[in-house]
This record gives sequence, C-alpha cells and structure tokens, in this order.
Amino acid sequence: MSETTPRILPLQKKDAPPEAYPVFDFWGEQEAWEKGTATHISMTLAHHPQAALAYYNFGKHVMVNSTLPLRPRELVTLRSAWLLKGDYEWHYHVGYALNLGMSLDEIAAVGTGPDAGNWNEEDRAVLRATDEFINGARIADATWETLGKFFSRHQIIDLLFTIGNYVMLTGVLNSCGVQLEARADKIGYDLKTASGTTPAPTLKPGEPGKH
Repeated sequence: MSETTPRILPLQKKDAPPEAYPVFDFWGEQEAWEKGTATHISMTLAHHPQAALAYYNFGKHVMVNSTLPLRPRELVTLRSAWLLKGDYEWHYHVGYALNLGMSLDEIAAVGTGPDAGNWNEEDRAVLRATDEFINGARIADATWETLGKFFSRHQIIDLLFTIGNYVMLTGVLNSCGVQLEARADKIGYDLKTASGTTPAPTLKPGEPGKH
C-alpha cells in the first residue's frame, strides 16, 4: 500500500447514515449537514460517527478552547507534523501560524527544532517538550522546570494534551491514507506550494474574521 494511496476513502454523502451528519456539521461549514463537508478528514472519520464525534469534542478543546496560548499551540502542532510527517496537518497549520503572525522564517526553523538559533527561552522549551514527548513519552525535568516559568499547571496539561492529540491524529490520518483536498495548493516542508506561490495566512475552522 503506497503512503499516498487512501486506505479508507472519504464517505460519500449519498451513502452516509443520518448519524454521520453531525460529523459533517461539527465545525460549522456552510451547508455541511445537507451536502457533507469538503474536508477529507471529516468525510473519512464519518465512517465511524461515534468515534469521530468523541474525538472532535476533544480536538475542539485542543484547537479552540485550550488554555495554552496560540503561539505555543501552533509551535507544538507544526513540530509534531514535522517529526511525524503529518502532511495534512502541516499544510493547514502553516496557514494558521501565518495568520497568528508567525513569519515564514520562524516556521522554517520549526524543522530544525529547539536548537535553531533565534528561539526565545519559552519557544525553545515548548519545542523541546514536543521532541521529548514524541521521542520518549516523558518531558525531562529541566524542560519541565523551564515550562513552569511561562505556563500555569492548566496550560502545561493542555500543552501535553496538544502534543498527544497531534501524535494520535497524525497516526490516524497517515494510516488511513487521508489525502489533502484537490482544491488545496499543497504546502511542502520547504514552505513552497505546489503552484510555486508563497503560503498565505488561513483561518481555523470556526475562526471569525477575514484576511
């Protein structure tokens, strides 16, 4: 099975049972209840509506309602995607990070990780915590102590759940073979798009505002 071959194809709206409709509609996409969503992740997970909704409620906390500030949240997500080759999450979260005000140089440095030259102490600790969690399933004492300078206990727990979320999600997407949507101008790890344009800021699902 090729890494680029879907193992589970996105569910077709015409074949979907009614219990799958809340999965389509979860992130508030216009007419998703009636027509299905345009996102391959939701249409793939909709094959198992009960599991999809349980995961999405947790994922909404991680992405929308977390106490962890937005910048470290995106650093965690991008570093996880880089380490685990999560093409789908990398593509979307590059746009989210740009929308947050991160520069392309900062995003590129995520690939180098905590030892890249220009991180401040907080950013470096967040990236190091991500590496340690993924590589050894435990944050080292020194990293934990540094995190405590910048984050509350709630925020540190949210940081841990954010890393764990993207480890799990990337494994699911990669194993199911979920592909980026055809409409997307794929952003590679070199931060070049398939069309050769510069990556642009994008909004998260349900995020208000316009660019």
